[in-house]
Order: sequence, then C-alpha cells, then structure tokens
Amino acid sequence: MKALILVAGYATRLHPLTLNKPKALLPIGGKPIIDYIIEQINTIDEIDEIFVVSNHKFADNFNQWAQNKNLNKKPIYVIDDGTMTEETRKGAIGDILYTINGKNIDDEVMIIAGDNFFTYSLNDYFNYYKKLNKDCICVKEYNNPELLKQMGVAELDKNNKVVSVVEKPKIPKSNTAIYATYIYTKDTVKLFKKYIDDGNNPDSPGYFVEWLYKTKDVFAYVIDGECYDIGTPEVYYSVCEKFAQN
Repeated sequence: MKALILVAGYATRLHPLTLNKPKALLPIGGKPIIDYIIEQINTIDEIDEIFVVSNHKFADNFNQWAQNKNLNKKPIYVIDDGTMTEETRKGAIGDILYTINGKNIDDEVMIIAGDNFFTYSLNDYFNYYKKLNKDCICVKEYNNPELLKQMGVAELDKNNKVVSVVEKPKIPKSNTAIYATYIYTKDTVKLFKKYIDDGNNPDSPGYFVEWLYKTKDVFAYVIDGECYDIGTPEVYYSVCEKFAQN
C-alpha cells in the first residue's frame, strides 16, 4: 500500500501564517502537523512508500522537512505538482491522479489531507479496511448543521455501507461528516483517470467519494477520536492551545 499526503493547497484563509510556510508544516504541540500524520502512517506495516504531494511554491519547504531522519521509517518522496498560485492549482483529485500517473502507482492507497490534525488510530482504520477489503472513508457524527455544510456528508445503512454522499450540502441529510482520510483498493485507484477524463470536479477529494459510491461499495469507519481541519487562524490557535506541550 502507498500513502498519499495532500499538501498542495495555498491556505489563503490562514494568511499571514501561510504566506511563506505551508499549512502542513505549522507546529502544534512543538512539531509540524504533518509529523503527526507520518507517525500514524508508520504504525501500518503494509504501507511501504509515502508521497507528499506539494505545489511548486512550497516543494522546497517539504524537501527540507523530509530530511528529518527521525521520520524516515518509510521512504518519503515529495511530489512537486508544478503550480504556483491558487488560480492554477490542480485540485486535490487532480494531484492524486498526477501522482498515480507520475509514480506509476498500481497498488492500494491511503489518501490523507495534510492539514488534518487527528487523534484517532490509522492502524485501527486500516484493520477495518482489511477486514472488508472494500473502499473505506472516515466518518464521525456531528450535531452542527453549519459545520456539516462545509464538509462531505454521508448516509449509511445498518452495516455502515454508504448509501449517499453530498459534498458541502446546502441542507445536510444526516449528521455523519466525512473526514479527508480515505483507503482505496487497487482497482479503485485505476478509476481516478476515468473520473477526471469524464470531466468531474478535480477539487475536494470528497467529490470522488460522491461519484464512487454509485459505482462500487464504499464503507464508513466511525472514528474514535477527534479530527480538526486547520482552515482558519482561529481553529489553528484553538487546537494549539488544546494540544500544547505539557
């Protein structure tokens, strides 16, 4: 299995914090957000390579970060998608396909948004996926309609199979929010090309799930923990305060 960490956004809502530093390298509790993700990936023996997908503006920042030998239990490769501005970005799904094609990935993949700070176990999530051998998403219930409008929202059956997904719904049909951590089978990885070739939205990775569940079975893993999308300075400082070093 390969891990893809998506860090190619420009985080304009976090300016000035992210004018000269990518969001995934902002520190929480004394270390960059992405370090927490790497530590979780390192608990999964089956993952043999990690691809960090950056824009061109911040690729050097990630190359310097990747020199930290304490992280390198698995090979880490920084992928430069060649974009320099918010207007020219490929979108998350565009970057996924760019990496699949560029690295000839023909394997299962775990895809994680590099701006998510979370406390649940990726290894537990992976074990759930292996038990089913089906595409899986991460979900958690929230009773906050305004928050749900900013996320992907899923409806599940009694077996946690996805029966509907709407990305950023105007009126959420459930309180089940999707977080940007996905595990896809080898066969599904091949479908990213079809998704893009058919003219679908290349932006948020949730749009791929919205398309995929109509074609294949997708199951939901209910997380036991927290996940924070570091989207604004207010959220960032709140998380920093909550998880400050003791």
